[in-house]
Amino acid sequence: MQQPSDHEYNGVLLIDKPSGITSHDVVDRVRKCLKMRKVGHAGTLDPNATGLMLILVGKGTKISQFLMSKDKTYTGVIQLGLETDSYDIDGEVLVQNHPAPIDSGVIEKAMAKFIGDQYQKPPMFSAKKIKGVPLYKHARKGKEVEREERLIRIHSFSLTQNDFPDLHFEISVSKGTYIRSVAHDLGQALGTGACLTVLRRTKISDFSIEKAIKLDDLPSMASNMIKSRLIPIYQAVPSHVLS
Repeated sequence: MQQPSDHEYNGVLLIDKPSGITSHDVVDRVRKCLKMRKVGHAGTLDPNATGLMLILVGKGTKISQFLMSKDKTYTGVIQLGLETDSYDIDGEVLVQNHPAPIDSGVIEKAMAKFIGDQYQKPPMFSAKKIKGVPLYKHARKGKEVEREERLIRIHSFSLTQNDFPDLHFEISVSKGTYIRSVAHDLGQALGTGACLTVLRRTKISDFSIEKAIKLDDLPSMASNMIKSRLIPIYQAVPSHVLS
């Protein structure tokens, strides 16, 4: 059986990433399914996060930088009273307590103060590189590295359900925003401490999780079905990007 050549698939595939694997794992599995080498992505998700990834196929890899700059929307759960070194549930527990319930109105007021432009420092447990070395490698050795704050924007941050101490939320942010850091900072603002326990990316600009293919479904899809789900490059980016 002749293998498809790289030019047979070109564009953007919307993939629903499951929990427990890295973004690189997703790319690797798509490569194997499509029998292609030229596969990339336009933005990572932490291993335990789920949701929308833009997988770039063939000539689609050329528009990576443009798509990575898009705004993103997430849903998730923040647990109050629990602090970890990574700001999420995967980290080492630093503080654990049982805070008294907080009224939803108080929480919503605290969330509202996060909306707008601000500077955010990347957490130590992140893939952000300083002098070529990912921060998490320093963090695993117990080292704290000086890192520069960067400008981010939080467009919206809302409480969707209060199951205290678990806060269900939706947030829309600019490129490079660490939701783990937002969770941590909200805990500080409320005086309880907090960490991120669940995260799911639901939108990247106009691309929605509702139109994504579950990664586990991809191997059983026929070639013509996959091609029908590929978003052409000219639809994914404005025409001036291609000129």
